[in-house]
Amino acid sequence: MKVVVFGATGVVGRASAEHFGAQPDCDVVAISRRALDLPGVEHVALDLADADATASVMRSSALAGTTHVVFAALQESPDLAAGWRDPQLIAHNAALFRNALEPLAAACASTLRHVSLLQGAKAYGFHVGRSPVPAKERAVRDEHDNFYFVQEDQLRELAAGASWSWTVFRPQVVFGESFGSPMNLLPAIGVYAALEREAGRPLSFPGGADGVHEAVDARLLARALAWAAESTKAQGEIFNVTNGDVYSWRDVWPSIAAVFGMAVGAPTTMRLAEVMPPRAGEWAALVARHGLDAPSDLDALVGGSWAYADILFGASGQGRAVPALLSTVKLRQAGFADCIDTEDMLVGWLRELQVRRLLPT
Repeated sequence: MKVVVFGATGVVGRASAEHFGAQPDCDVVAISRRALDLPGVEHVALDLADADATASVMRSSALAGTTHVVFAALQESPDLAAGWRDPQLIAHNAALFRNALEPLAAACASTLRHVSLLQGAKAYGFHVGRSPVPAKERAVRDEHDNFYFVQEDQLRELAAGASWSWTVFRPQVVFGESFGSPMNLLPAIGVYAALEREAGRPLSFPGGADGVHEAVDARLLARALAWAAESTKAQGEIFNVTNGDVYSWRDVWPSIAAVFGMAVGAPTTMRLAEVMPPRAGEWAALVARHGLDAPSDLDALVGGSWAYADILFGASGQGRAVPALLSTVKLRQAGFADCIDTEDMLVGWLRELQVRRLLPT
């Protein structure tokens, strides 16, 4: 196998490149604008928005013989929620996919076997206040502006008459390793807890009205992508993917507090996107005081994920009209039945970041 992973510094892309890179007889080429350091993975720095440069790389010897593709590249807006329906951003993300896949599929027509495309739960219209409960892959497409649909239609068109197959994945909120990301809760939770502990305060849940949620570990999603790469039952299919359970933030909050040796405080609704960036100096001082290996630049670590946390914690004032729940029956029936306890996942990731000296113990 020769796997090309687009968007390799994102939460999904990094986990995918790391997983495939650890497999025997598998070459991995990771493509992203930012640098990536993963053992056994070749990195190509590339801005997919540059059509000419992208076409040149897709036809180069570095990607010759590509058999599998994971497309997890995307661009988000600084105003995260508003960007999800922004026509210009939709067109931009459609262009990223077209710039990469059209020349690669042509150059590797004789070797390419499978393409996996990442979407998400927004395909069902959760962010516009409507969706079946639970959302199933067989649901009629909810007609709203969404780059998922443009990319999916491009994928189907490219694959028509070709010798390669495709799979579309719709994961729930993904947790994994990625810094400076617009949508990764782990650094946001970790920094918020660490600064509150340093200030001598208990860990208060910063959100509003809680509900029932789902998540997926990026490593579990990477295993699903590896399964789809070779399974005939994944060809031409769309799959929801989650950890396999549900949770509420207030119920898992004590376990998160325990990772940092903190008591749980009374819930205090606040917009982290407003209150945390001004605490950048506190974070830099904490990194120095504890001798952490984490970036002292708060933005480099958390990126735009404060706004994402506000949305998922219910502090943004954008309450959901329906619970965002996905059915994963189709995926399990097709043969992928991996699962993980979400509370264990949250604790495990935060402890791992502590062991690696990215968060204080």
